[in-house]
Amino acid sequence: MTRDLGLSCVVNLAGELIRCPSRAGVDDHEPVLAVLEDWLTARGLPYRRLHDGTRRPVALLVEIEGGRPGPWWALDACVDTAPYGDEAAWSFPPDAGDVVDGWLRGRGAADSKLAAALFCHLAAELHGRAGELRGGLAVLLDADEHTGGFGGARAYLDDPDAARPAGVMIGYPGLEEVVVGGRGLWRARIAVHAASGHSGARRTTVGAVSRAARLVRLLDEAPLPGTGADVPLPPRLTVTSCHGGEGFSVVPDLCEVGVDIRTTPDFGARAAEDLVRAAVAELDALLPAPRPTRVTPVADWPPYRLAEDEQPAAALLGAAAGEGLRVRAKTAGPSNIGNLLAAEGIPATAGFGLSHEGLHGLDERVRLMDLPVVHAVYRRAVLGLLGV
Repeated sequence: MTRDLGLSCVVNLAGELIRCPSRAGVDDHEPVLAVLEDWLTARGLPYRRLHDGTRRPVALLVEIEGGRPGPWWALDACVDTAPYGDEAAWSFPPDAGDVVDGWLRGRGAADSKLAAALFCHLAAELHGRAGELRGGLAVLLDADEHTGGFGGARAYLDDPDAARPAGVMIGYPGLEEVVVGGRGLWRARIAVHAASGHSGARRTTVGAVSRAARLVRLLDEAPLPGTGADVPLPPRLTVTSCHGGEGFSVVPDLCEVGVDIRTTPDFGARAAEDLVRAAVAELDALLPAPRPTRVTPVADWPPYRLAEDEQPAAALLGAAAGEGLRVRAKTAGPSNIGNLLAAEGIPATAGFGLSHEGLHGLDERVRLMDLPVVHAVYRRAVLGLLGV
């Protein structure tokens, strides 16, 4: 089916990308970027590398400028991936990049090397008819997404030579939904102090790890509001890390706790920070220590949700309906690049793509029978936004 619609090159490129391991924080991303650069160069597509503050390449940016004035729109897909996990538990090699029984297999097939290949294919088509376009199309191929730093997206937004997009469509997978929003997040590190000492001393000392354990309990028991009208998901607090102490004979004087709070319009960053600081104040009152517990916020992304008649959500939902699909607008639980873009005032969809299995887990794969309709939906949406 994909061959009949001229999409076999999409599958071939995606397979080649999967066979280039690009795990965030593990692999050198030069090989996967080189595969993309060879593909783009062979088709005469204009592209350039984007770099972070250390001059490390973090993305490729393809720019197709239209022949008529108008807004720019962007397609975004990551080409770095989550780790493999326990490779022995996979039923096929994580870097297989092959097609078996109609499924493209390997890490990144779902998130999001197939989408990257698809967006490159669309860019090649539109490059050949650029004169018809109003505004322009950017394709961001992000090699620094799964680190959580979103270096590629940040480099794109900071690039003075890049046209600022009126909206972005991110190629996360999932055939039944168009993701139009997501909960935000507020994250902090908490330094819990105590007096140090010897674990065998006559005097009992409450160590930093014990104090941190009490803080974790206070945080876990803290009340959170329910769902609101704008984001149909409740806030969520998770203690994600706890590090302190060494050896057996020393009472530790420091333990660091990491906290992740998913926020909503009704419970935002200020409310999240107030909740944590109230728990910290209660801890310091219950179990005094030589130094007060210190809260250091490290990230704050706002929640967002696009109205279904707001672009580019309207274009993608309308294109799906035009191709005979029944999809629903969804607010995602996990935060994503859409939150970063929302903080910059740029509306974004954060998911529509192929059906998938094993995302970030074992035996990741995508169902290729969905590729023709997903291609048709994105093509229709992009052409509409570009005035064709």
